[in-house]
Amino acid sequence: MTKRIWVGCLIGLSIMASASGQPATDSQRRYKAAVRLVQTGDYERAKGELNAVIQRGGPVAPYAHYYYALAAYRQKKFDQARLMLRQLTERFPDWPKQPDATYLLGISQLEEGRYEDGLRTLDELKDPALRSDAARAEQAILSRATDLRALKQLNRNFPDNRIVGQALIELIQRSSSDRDDLELSDELTNRFGVPGTVTPRLTPMTSASATAQTPPSRTNRPAGTAVARPNRAKSGYTVAVMLPFRVEDFANGKRSRSNQYVYDLYNGMLLAKAKLQEEGITVNLQAYDLDNDPNKTLELLNNPAFAQTDLIVGPLYVEPNRIASAWANQNGIILLNPIATSSDLITDQPMSFLAQASLARQAEQVAGQAHSINSLRRAAIYFGSTRKDSLLAAAYRDELLQQRYQVVDFRKMGPTAQATAASLFKPVAPTIRPGTVMSGATQPAGTSSAAPVSAPVPAIGHVFLSSSNDDDGPRLQEALSSRRVNAPLLATASAFDMYKDGTSTFSRRDLYLLYPDYISPDRDVVSTFNQTYLAERNTIPSVFASEGYDMLLFFGRQLAKNNGLRNRDAMRSDTDDYLLSGFDYTQSNDNQIVPIVKFDGGRFIKIN
Repeated sequence: MTKRIWVGCLIGLSIMASASGQPATDSQRRYKAAVRLVQTGDYERAKGELNAVIQRGGPVAPYAHYYYALAAYRQKKFDQARLMLRQLTERFPDWPKQPDATYLLGISQLEEGRYEDGLRTLDELKDPALRSDAARAEQAILSRATDLRALKQLNRNFPDNRIVGQALIELIQRSSSDRDDLELSDELTNRFGVPGTVTPRLTPMTSASATAQTPPSRTNRPAGTAVARPNRAKSGYTVAVMLPFRVEDFANGKRSRSNQYVYDLYNGMLLAKAKLQEEGITVNLQAYDLDNDPNKTLELLNNPAFAQTDLIVGPLYVEPNRIASAWANQNGIILLNPIATSSDLITDQPMSFLAQASLARQAEQVAGQAHSINSLRRAAIYFGSTRKDSLLAAAYRDELLQQRYQVVDFRKMGPTAQATAASLFKPVAPTIRPGTVMSGATQPAGTSSAAPVSAPVPAIGHVFLSSSNDDDGPRLQEALSSRRVNAPLLATASAFDMYKDGTSTFSRRDLYLLYPDYISPDRDVVSTFNQTYLAERNTIPSVFASEGYDMLLFFGRQLAKNNGLRNRDAMRSDTDDYLLSGFDYTQSNDNQIVPIVKFDGGRFIKIN
């Protein structure tokens, strides 16, 4: 259907161009660019471009009106949409796509709470397909009505409207114990029957066909924004797993498995699916092989079958994730990123969640732990060579400064313990450029400096190390010891090799490890999972398999008992059968649980 519409729209464009004898005008180019912005969810920019096209007039002006209204509708600015559609009708009464505008006007009025106006507008539709979509929209929107008095008045004005009657039945059953209301509910039930589960077909984002002068077809027409799903359990839940499986690599005989973690995540989710089934929760996993491809992302989201999705896992890449997040926000569907730690992915994205704690959250939790260990507000921070290392170090510095700490040293680790020791706490000499000075906080440890090697060591409350290099932990320990720095060390667990480093590495100094992937091997649930995974997959599970298991187990339970986000206070793990440390989303959309461990009695134990 989408392909046919797309081809038809291109033909429409070529006819317009040939009729005028000229290539596409600037207005046409701006219009097409604006519609692409609508597709990708950049509604404010789209409206700005469309408004310029509207002011110029011409053949594309009515289409620009329509898509301006659609963008406003997507933003839930229903009054803007209504006014623009009224203007469209007044200026272009003979526009051939007027029925589509009438449909959008009607549902905009319903979303505004102008129920009577909306129903009368939608009653004007003659096309059977449009009327069918209108009925679904009425059902979706009226099922969310909360004003009992308004809905009863609407029933009096539209006594033969079955959708209005059933919406009123549901609202009475949910919110009223008044005898007259219950009698009215019985009367309406006898007339219209018991309301079924409301399952409106919600629209994905505008399809690629929108780049020509054609409003959305009935396959992608809006039918309500971010519709709240019924507060009742479903018989099953569909989880869309949008990850880079790269199946073609297997077909081509490639054996490179740089994306092995994706399969591990998915295999863990399969075991969680079986566990949920034992609990009476049916989950259907739909795997989509999605790499860094925005066009394929749009194609998947525009597939009518995708509208049945209850939870999205992925995508991992920035642009596909942005597109999917916009769709998730519009449709009230949780989107879960399984591995990311960037707060940017959840900022102003109410339906986007991180399975992990963000770097900012990790910094906050480590700072709290550091203060409980030593209240001296003076610290030194060191970091490894990767971008993630420096980002976490910077986030930790920002957190300490916010808590009024003094950061006496902030620098990259040197190549050896000796080089690192020589540069600790050493200021940097002025650069050769007049009038500028480089801060000592940015000089890599082990580089030359005008200051003496025996730079004095200030009294500090703790040291923090962020590194993905498992040599950096022992290297910094040696450097600190050589400089007689005895302050507690808080470090990322990835700065040590848990299997190669001896027990003395973890016990010779007051050492605390930030360990997001911590799994206690002594717990029965971990042993059972490992045995089951080994039996089914013939391999030992990686940490990604455990993470895949935990996140589907948690969010599957949330879908069943909490229907998504209906009760934010319930979005935390309340059982002890997770492999890692569990989940907590009661305050934010990143996981607030940040494990910190300490070596004690020959093993690591979680202390927070």
